[in-house]
Amino acid sequence: MPPSTECLKLTSKNLSLIASQQGTDKVKIPTYDRNDVKEGIVHVGVGGFHRAHLAVYIDQLLQKHGERNWAICGVGLRPNDASMRDVLNAQDHLYTVIERSAKGSFANVVGSINSFLFAPDDREAVIAKMAHPDTHIVSLTITESGYYYNENTHQLQSEHADIQHDLANEDSPISTFGFLYAALARRHAQGLKPFTVLSCDNMQKNGTITRNMLESFARLRNPEIAKWIAEEGAFPNAMVDRITPSTSQNDIKSLAENFGIEDAWPVVTEPFMQWVVEDKFSDGRPPFEKVGVQVVKDVHDVEQFEKHKLRLLNASHSAMAYPGQLAGFKYVHEVMEHPIYRQFVWQMMQEEVKPLLPEIPGVDIDEYCNTLMERFSNPTIMDQIPRVALNASGKIPQFIMPSIAEAIWVSGPFRRLCFVAGAWFRYINGVDDKGNEFEVDDPLREQLQALAKAGGNDPRELLSVKMLFGNDLRSDERFLKEVAKAMELIAQDGVMATLPKYVN
Repeated sequence: MPPSTECLKLTSKNLSLIASQQGTDKVKIPTYDRNDVKEGIVHVGVGGFHRAHLAVYIDQLLQKHGERNWAICGVGLRPNDASMRDVLNAQDHLYTVIERSAKGSFANVVGSINSFLFAPDDREAVIAKMAHPDTHIVSLTITESGYYYNENTHQLQSEHADIQHDLANEDSPISTFGFLYAALARRHAQGLKPFTVLSCDNMQKNGTITRNMLESFARLRNPEIAKWIAEEGAFPNAMVDRITPSTSQNDIKSLAENFGIEDAWPVVTEPFMQWVVEDKFSDGRPPFEKVGVQVVKDVHDVEQFEKHKLRLLNASHSAMAYPGQLAGFKYVHEVMEHPIYRQFVWQMMQEEVKPLLPEIPGVDIDEYCNTLMERFSNPTIMDQIPRVALNASGKIPQFIMPSIAEAIWVSGPFRRLCFVAGAWFRYINGVDDKGNEFEVDDPLREQLQALAKAGGNDPRELLSVKMLFGNDLRSDERFLKEVAKAMELIAQDGVMATLPKYVN
């Protein structure tokens, strides 16, 4: 940062100074009146991805198209959301999105989040906000585990302590479904339409899962409310995509040095952004099409896009994360710089996943795969392997196992996919190939680590977790043999010595 440039704290009063100091070609700021908007969206789970995705689309609608009814009220349900509350409150709920690529870095101050509610401080305030007539959409980025969804039975984990608590305490919920139910019950009593519940999480059929879990919860509370939700509610399915690594101290420092902005929690992301959403809303929606969102009529269209994305992008992330952590890599782009590892990822996509995917009119899968390889290779993003690896028990059953299951049905190749599964089973132990310990960030960590220890290089102990794996996997000898082989090779020689055996 030049000596004459002052580093300015990101607040509403400093926006014009930031813009004049840096120039609007370098830093874009919101020029709309943030006091003249309605909060039509309540978003649960204000993390990096939400702030790089939905909040950016809404900011563009506010900035470029004068849409004033769709500002966002952020909500944090968990105690660890207090940090986001404090940062946003201190910055008038402004934050910076830094887009990085080989072309350079660009900063965009986003103003679409207008307020933030921290549920542990005031649960009633969150319920009242969701129930308010101005709220038309409640959107979610709560990670896979936040849905209390049993992958094997496809049912609500009704026995979970959080769900049991909320069933007994309607006025003081702790889970997302407890809050959604309480707010919808209030709207029902007031004669209002139900708000749309819009999942923005990386899950296949995320809208359908959200509907089924909430209706299941509601039936346990009040069948009448459940019937109303089923008949009048809307839960669009959506496919979301934008690589958003965790923010580092270096990112904060770089923003100050290069753009003169003091932001305690900026977001770093790539230029690429995609959102495919089903046009199914119960109480109105923003004109998303104006800012490049692909709004489709048929849920089938969403499912085709999301299958491509989950099985190619997310599965490749898993292929880099779990073996990569064992091999000692720190960043995704470092994995892609290794020629053998890069070849492994490409061949897994091309030879094992692509043949299982549906054709989508106008979509070239090879071009999509090439775009993914380019995105993974972006060295400016600095996407950390531990970020990509976290919460694997919610990811592997969605990203890797469905392709394995389909390959079993058609007797297709799947040994690279099995290598990824075997690497995850080794990863669960929390010790890399050199004996260094690392943190396994997973809600099922204790259970999985106990099974991994008991099973050794035999995958059957871990495959016994019925909520993660179906009988089609547990009973297939070819699959069991392939995973056990990968586990044994990794245990004996390590990931990098084993990888060449899995490339042509």
